[in-house]
Formats: sequence, C-alpha cells, structure tokens
Amino acid sequence: MNRETLDRFCERGILGLVLALLVFGPLSAGAVRTQEFIVLLGLTAAVLLLWGVRLWLSERPKFLWPPVCWCVLAFVLYAVGRYLTCDIEYVGRLELLRVLVYAAVFFAILNNLHSQEATQIIAFTAVFLGLMLALIAVWQYLARTDKVPALSAWIESGFFAHKNWYFSRLYAPRGSGTYINPNHLAGLLEMLLPLALAYTLAGRTKPVLKVLLGYAALVILVGIGVTGSRGSWVASGVALLFFFGVLASHRSYRLPAVLMLVLLVGIGTYFARQATFFKLRAESAVTAGHVDLDVRYELWQATARMWQDHAWYGVGPGHFNYRFRAYRPPAVQLQPDRAHNEYLNLLADWGVVGAAIIGTMLVVLFVGVIKTWRHVRRSEREFASNRSNKFAFVVGATVGLIALLGHSVVDFNLQIPANALLAATFMALLTSHLRFATEAYWVGGGPGLKSLASLVLLTGVLYFAVQSVRLTREYVWLERASTQRNFSDAKIADLEKAFAAEPRNSETAFGIGESYRVQSSEGGPDYQALGQQALLWLSRGTNCNPFDDRICVALGRCLDYLERANEAQVIFDRAVELDPNGYWTSAFVGRHYVEIEDYAAARPWLERSLRLQAQTNLVASTYLELVNHRLLEAATNQTRFPRR
Repeated sequence: MNRETLDRFCERGILGLVLALLVFGPLSAGAVRTQEFIVLLGLTAAVLLLWGVRLWLSERPKFLWPPVCWCVLAFVLYAVGRYLTCDIEYVGRLELLRVLVYAAVFFAILNNLHSQEATQIIAFTAVFLGLMLALIAVWQYLARTDKVPALSAWIESGFFAHKNWYFSRLYAPRGSGTYINPNHLAGLLEMLLPLALAYTLAGRTKPVLKVLLGYAALVILVGIGVTGSRGSWVASGVALLFFFGVLASHRSYRLPAVLMLVLLVGIGTYFARQATFFKLRAESAVTAGHVDLDVRYELWQATARMWQDHAWYGVGPGHFNYRFRAYRPPAVQLQPDRAHNEYLNLLADWGVVGAAIIGTMLVVLFVGVIKTWRHVRRSEREFASNRSNKFAFVVGATVGLIALLGHSVVDFNLQIPANALLAATFMALLTSHLRFATEAYWVGGGPGLKSLASLVLLTGVLYFAVQSVRLTREYVWLERASTQRNFSDAKIADLEKAFAAEPRNSETAFGIGESYRVQSSEGGPDYQALGQQALLWLSRGTNCNPFDDRICVALGRCLDYLERANEAQVIFDRAVELDPNGYWTSAFVGRHYVEIEDYAAARPWLERSLRLQAQTNLVASTYLELVNHRLLEAATNQTRFPRR
C-alpha cells in the first residue's frame, strides 16, 4: 500500500469518526452524562491519531489556518489556565475536556475534511439524522408518551440488567426525540432546518435526493413545532425570515424561495389553529402584557450578580451550578445547572476575558463568511442550472448558527455536547470555504511545524486516552454501586473503588460519607467509629468541592448525632452562607436546633423553609409540628407552674 492510498484511507477514517461523533451524540441523549462523553473522547482521540498519521504520510503537509483559528487557540489556552486555577478540579476538568474535544474536532475537520464531497456527506448525514429525530418527536407528541429511546440506554441494558433501553422524561406531551429536554432537540433541529432548505432550493443534487431533502425540511419544521420550545419557535422564525430574504434577493432562487415560504407559513398556521397544545404554549408566552419566561428572570438576575462578583475571570469552568446557590433567589428552589442564557452563563463561568475571546471568534467567523460569499456566488453562476452546493451550505449553515445564537438567549444548547459538536462542525466547514476566497491562509508544514503539530496531536491523544480510562473505571464502579442496597457495606466498597479511580469527585466522597452517617445513626456499639468515618469522607468531599452545602448539612447532622453541637453549629452556619435561600438547608438548620432542644430558634428556620418550598418538604413540616407542640407544651407548663 503506497502513501497516497494510505493517506486516502486515513482521510476516510477521519470522516467516518466525525460522522460517528455527530450521530452518537444526539442518539445518546445529547451525550450530557459522563459515560456518553467518554465515547466522544475516544472517537476524538482516534481522529487526532489518524490526523497525525496523515501528517507523516505527506512529505510537505499544509495547514489551513484562517484568523478564526487564533481565536479558537486563544480560548483553549485560556480554558487550560482557568482549569489550573479553578476551585473544583473535577468539575473544571470535565468542562475543559469538552472545550478540548470541540476544538480538536474543529481543527481536524478544517484541515482534513474541507473537500466538497466531505462537506456534503457531513451535511446530508446531519439532515437525515435530524429527520429521524423529528419523526421520533412527532411520535412522542402523538402518543403522549414519556419514553425517550436512547442508544446509550440500550447499550447500558446489555451490561446492567436492571435498566431498559428507554429513559424517562418530564416533558410529555412535548416531543424531545432522543434528548431528555425538548429545548435541546429544538436547538439541534433549528440548525439543520435552514441547511435542509438551502440544499433543497439552491443545491445541485439529483431530483430524488432533492425531494428527500425537502421532505426532511418539512418534518424537521414539524419536529421543532412539537418540541413546544417557544424560544426555538422565535429563533427559527427570525432565522428563516433572514434565510428567505437572502434567497429572494437572488433572482435564481426568488420564486422557489417564495413558494417554500408560503408552504411553511401555511403548515405552521394550520398546526397553530388546529392543535390546542400549540395555542396554549403560544398564549402562555405572554402574561399580563409581559413575556413569561418562567423563572428565567430570577436566574438571570442571580447570574448577573455572580458575574459582577467575579467579573474578569468568572467563577470557574462548569462551576455555575455550585456557585449559584450562594446567589439563589427565594423563588428558585431547583438546581438550575445552567443559567438558561448562554451569554450570561459564559460571563459567569469564564468572565469578561473568556466572553471577549468567544465574541471575537464569532465576529471573525461571520466576517469570514462575508468574505467567502462573493466567491461561492461566483461558482453558482458558472453552472447552467444556477445551483451551487457551496452556496447552499454556506447559506444554510450560517443561518443555522444564527438560529442557535438567537435561541441561546433563553436556553443553554451549547452546553449539550451533541449540539456543540454540530455547531463546531458548521464553524469548521464554513471557515474552510475561505480557501475559495484566498490562498493566504495556507501554511506550509516544514520539519519544525510538522514536528510541533505531531507533538500536539500526540499529547491530545494521550491525554484523552488517560482521561477516558480514568472516567471509565469510575463509571464502572459507580454503576456497580448503584445496583447495591442504599448505605450498605457493598455500596460503600464500590464507591471507594470509584473514588480511587477519580479522587477529586466530591459526589463520590459525599455518597460514601452519607452511607457511613446513616449507618452510624442506626446506633450499635460501633456508631462512633462509623461516625468518624462519615466525618472523614464528608471532609474529603468539602476539600474537593468547598461550595456544596449538602456536604455541610451532612457534616452537621453527623456532628449533632455524635453530640458535638458546637462544631455542628459552625458547619451549619457555613451551609447557610453557601445557600442562604435554600429550603433544604433551612430545614436542616431548624432540625439542628431541634436536636439541641432550642425550639424557639428552630421554628423560624422551619417556617422559612416551608415558605420557600411548601410542597414535598417533609423535613420542615414534620419538625415544625414537633416544635410547635413542644413550645405549646412549655408555655402551658410555665403557666401552670410559674417559676418563683
């Protein structure tokens, strides 16, 4: 096998791996969980390995390095720096891995898959994947099912018999496809809808394929509808107006664009009038003349305060959910995970510096699209059919990214690896089209640059491989622990093995500490030894994550049981500092005062907990009833037997 053949084999291997990344992510519930992301890590490592082989197969390799690459590289370096200085190492490392995967895929596609054939294969694969997901969403909507078929759930069922190949969801009847949250499916589909329409109206494809692409576009539109994502409805509508405005400005596409716009408006109007679901979702968007965003306003205000306190560098990569608790407004008693606004979340996590780099990257990207525009239009005029796949992709992918950026005002789609990977892919392929505008961005790979690039790729492969092994070992033991009886010795043993694999995961330390605490609270001759073990593991948890109020609450409860009330008081004060408006924390502070028989101090905490969360607050309601009874009893006794 000669070099050229082997090089072609590696290029096709990279294409296959990229397609696997783009397909596996959406089919595994967005690859949000660590176990699915491990697969993405492995696939990305393989991409880098094949790219490294290609470098040495070519005697004089070339690198495509437009200006946007400097922005991507700058953010990667900044992300590494923030990880090294962040407060929660495990959380920061997982976020860094995501950034590195997106950057690696971006650079790999830009330098290996910039041919028109590869672009079309990637685009058509993504569109028909979107078609399948939209059909699943329509089925979920019509069947009113709460089931989410997911590839990763099916894989897990082969290893762990207690699971099946469905995930459950909380959003029925809204369609979510293979995602848990319908908004995230909408984020994927809104990127693909303009691409499918662009290839249908402006692409040079065979008639059968064009019909299939048009069908895919219509089904994807319906899929966006049944997600019930009002943010996506608005973002997609605005993006499509821009899309059809662009096509209508070109005489070759004006009539097809107008006809398609009329068809889409007709379909949207029909569903909006016929289905009660769509009416209710649309009407609920405005309350008393104001846009109703559920609790997003409160989230945004809290996020803004968080950013103001850490303006330049943010609270840390992926730290939002843990640092949010100190800024929690009373109206928000859930753990939001993200700010439901990508721009505020970016500022909170990465600060002004990180946001400035990302903002510059987007500006440079769209400036590059503008530079490319005239050249892809020129190729369109070269054909008698007045159709161009280059033009179709540039228009479709650009409008798809615009739709995603618009939706990002009210949701967090870029925090979903599957959606972020598709966005990175679009950015890479759009950037690659700059080669039609100028040859200035090609860089010759001499011996020095070739060696440096090889070293970087090898480092990436090794780092991804090591992290994949560590996370896989942890995942296996965590899954085994999940099958054991709660708080049992067997569960503790499995969790300790998981902690040995990843000794910076505070959740595992918390699970071990809680198990020992529960065992200690059951009494027995060794309750003090078990309590000491609980304190040891919970302290390790706070060392790994100093912002988790749940660990402080568990520490305080354990100290109360061991009759170390003064130490417990300090710990509960710290828990209140970490989550001053959390109903759970308030409830257990009240319980602490019950344990030391200070009922007068307990009552305001328990009442406050119930004001914050009246429903499903068994701890506060139960102990408040006890406190009121004891206070009444004390008052009665004092009346009957006054002190002399």
